Amino acid sequence: MARLHEKTALVTGAAQGIGLAIARAFVDEGALVVLSDIQIEKGRAAAATLGERASFVSLDVRVEADWERAMASVIDRYARLDVLVNNAGITGFADCQGPHDPEHATAEAWRAVHATNLDGVFFGCKHAIQAMRPHRKGSIINLSSRSGVVGIPRAAAYASSKAAVRHHTKSVALYCAEEGLAIRCNSIQPAAILTPMWEAVLGDGQEREANLRRYAASAPLNRFGTVEEVAALAVYLASDESGFTTGAEFTIDGGMLAGVSEPPKPGAMPAPSGMRFGG
Repeated sequence: MARLHEKTALVTGAAQGIGLAIARAFVDEGALVVLSDIQIEKGRAAAATLGERASFVSLDVRVEADWERAMASVIDRYARLDVLVNNAGITGFADCQGPHDPEHATAEAWRAVHATNLDGVFFGCKHAIQAMRPHRKGSIINLSSRSGVVGIPRAAAYASSKAAVRHHTKSVALYCAEEGLAIRCNSIQPAAILTPMWEAVLGDGQEREANLRRYAASAPLNRFGTVEEVAALAVYLASDESGFTTGAEFTIDGGMLAGVSEPPKPGAMPAPSGMRFGG
């Protein structure tokens, strides 16, 4: 039997990138998937490529009324919600050419990033719990980022919003457990996954090729990850295989958060008293 046989899932930001890859993987594993996005035509076209088990609903994750309408649409069509993937997110670079560092970023730019990345997750979790409560079980998957684990000096709003997603995930997980609900909530922290979100920072031409090599080299595995690799992890978290997993964080970053990939060279830093490297 398929791993997500007849489960109903809603995936936000599903017109492209990681969201579309997750929607496709869910369909392949037997789920009934509702794709959602603010890019309506692109979202409808994406759903059409996935066949009769996929459909589309427009959803601006920043607007609670949109969430109410989208959830009502899912329940009206399928009578239940089993999985929510809060994937919609922005860096802010595409819409704001100004600085994103802590000193010069505008309040408008800061709030715009948080409205999508954090408010959207808050609304999604809130309405998913309500939709899942009648059946007392489900899986909520929140997309955070490596940037939510470490500081990013020139993407302060993005890093802040993704860090908040990590912690809200834990609050949701604990709340549902206290309520006696088998509604699990986990987060995924991707990094260096080549998606359309990267286009604003990669540039074009020779600059793009140089940036691709430079960013890939920042991962110990020395490559970009793929959207399919993130989707495979989402399938696990959506499935009953992860039934005892909640409030957890899953990093998929080619080893970037593991630490320094090479030991310090002798003489590069002073050894603590009484210790020597290589001895």
